[in-house]
Amino acid sequence: MIQDFLTAYVKKIVEKPEVISVQETKTEDGYDFVIFAANCDVGRIIGKEGKMISSIKAFISGCKAKNGLNYRVSAKAIDE
Repeated sequence: MIQDFLTAYVKKIVEKPEVISVQETKTEDGYDFVIFAANCDVGRIIGKEGKMISSIKAFISGCKAKNGLNYRVSAKAIDE
């Protein structure tokens, strides 16, 4: 569910949506999500002063309140 949301949302704000992929990894206390994007799009995902990625994290933290799991989100550039 969260992986689908991240994929759909991020594809709407980047220049190269075909490159976007989200990797989900289960950890002891929750999940780690890594958003892979083109070099030119990582800045858009992070946003000015980190506001965009912070907003994404805040939205996803609502799921923590529902099920008690921790969620971490990060963005990484991939070479095209």
